Amino acid sequence: MSTTTVGRAGAREWGGLAVLSLPTVLLGLDVTVLYLTLPSLAEDLRPSGTQELWIMDAYGFLIAGFLLTMGTLGDRIGRRRLLMIGAAAFGIVSVLAAYATSADMLIAARAALGVAGATLMPSTLALISNMFADQRQRSLAIGVWATSFALGMALGPVVGGAMLNHFWWGSVFLLAVPVALVLLVAAPLLIPEYAAPQRGRFDLISVTLSLAAILPVVYAVKRFAKDGPDLPMIAAALIGVVFAVVFVRRQGKLESPLLDVRLFADRTFSSALSVLLVGLVGVGGSMLLITQQLQFVEGLPPVEAGLWMGPPALLMFLAAIGSPLVARRVPPGLVVAATLALSTVGYVLLALVGPSGGIALMVVGFGLVYLGLGAIAALGTDLVVGAAPAEKAGSASAMSETVQELGLALGVAILGSLATAVYRSEIDGRIPSGTPSDVADSAGDSLAGAVASAERMPDGWLDLAKEAATSGMNTAMIVAAACTVVLSVLSAVVLRHVGAIGDEPEAAPAEPVTSRV
Repeated sequence: MSTTTVGRAGAREWGGLAVLSLPTVLLGLDVTVLYLTLPSLAEDLRPSGTQELWIMDAYGFLIAGFLLTMGTLGDRIGRRRLLMIGAAAFGIVSVLAAYATSADMLIAARAALGVAGATLMPSTLALISNMFADQRQRSLAIGVWATSFALGMALGPVVGGAMLNHFWWGSVFLLAVPVALVLLVAAPLLIPEYAAPQRGRFDLISVTLSLAAILPVVYAVKRFAKDGPDLPMIAAALIGVVFAVVFVRRQGKLESPLLDVRLFADRTFSSALSVLLVGLVGVGGSMLLITQQLQFVEGLPPVEAGLWMGPPALLMFLAAIGSPLVARRVPPGLVVAATLALSTVGYVLLALVGPSGGIALMVVGFGLVYLGLGAIAALGTDLVVGAAPAEKAGSASAMSETVQELGLALGVAILGSLATAVYRSEIDGRIPSGTPSDVADSAGDSLAGAVASAERMPDGWLDLAKEAATSGMNTAMIVAAACTVVLSVLSAVVLRHVGAIGDEPEAAPAEPVTSRV
């Protein structure tokens, strides 16, 4: 074991960044590929509307639940080691998801992928923060890392759509296998190991409390999506809040906490986390609704829908790589506020989309939404990680990824549920009498069910279902626009104290980095 002080990054660090970008590409690809599989998946597995939501966001919720645990675990056993363990697990579970034979089996596989993904995300980001100590280099490296996610999202629809044209829906999950294999081979060659100099004791009680806080809230959100507010939903939410309070109090008393709550005392850290959380809610919901609109309402095949999703993802790519460069001259808070204002315009355009002929408007609107996503993903993440000392990089990275994954999953649950509620209210009473009960239940539950049951319904009825679904999407986008314009103003206010990147020299790490090559 050797102890070295990290200076400016060299060729090996930039090569290591390329390797660390691989799992990030994989995670971005997994998001957009899954949205494209929904029509063929629904036809094969016949999930209910609630099961569709579980399939979509069980992955994100489980990642959010385990990120804190995995971030701290990586600090203790070694971040590179945890990265490689997670990559192997992700590849294996992806094979199980590919061959799922029921909606429940796929939900379970998606949940397991979430646990495996939780090992990848904080490891990659924490290792980047350790490899790039120079502030400007780190900002650019995190921008590259964020663009890798955008690249995965851009490639996912195109590659996934092509695969769906020739293979079954489960084949898209197999894309994870070669990526995991490359990572397992290249990581020991280019990425130095890192473990915190003072590891402390791994507190299993805190792990249990963190899960006890998050999982009841997950149940509450899901129950609300299905049945609306009721006593079990409220009870679950209260239980989650109680365990969250107990968890936070315990962290304040431990020498080596699972989450160092003192990080929240830093105004930059807490403000950037808030922007990431709220900003990702709108993005998560719009991704789900736009992909459904392209396929179910516009009737595009997966390949063509994937190609239309490519330009918005590429705009996110440009924003993620360009915003750190702009922030060298303009304060990050103003950069974030400006791009979120453009995202608001994008949501308004999406709220104007009609039940037919709205593809161009959707692409332009979604592209503006993705501009904001690219900026907050790159700059928000950099602000969170940069506000923490080197030995707390794992905890800070885990918090950054937790709020982003939770925001995406909440967006799917909240905006997806809102759109579904509007659909059901407009379709209620319009299903022809005499329709078999199973067909009526399927058609009245979701647009996916209506499409799957179209052959057993009267002519013209599917057009009514498409109009109802479009109305649901429009309503959800109006809500997202209202929230995003408020977030844009708040970003300029709460981050106004942060100067342009590199305005002041960054202090040397508080402790030397312990690396095992």
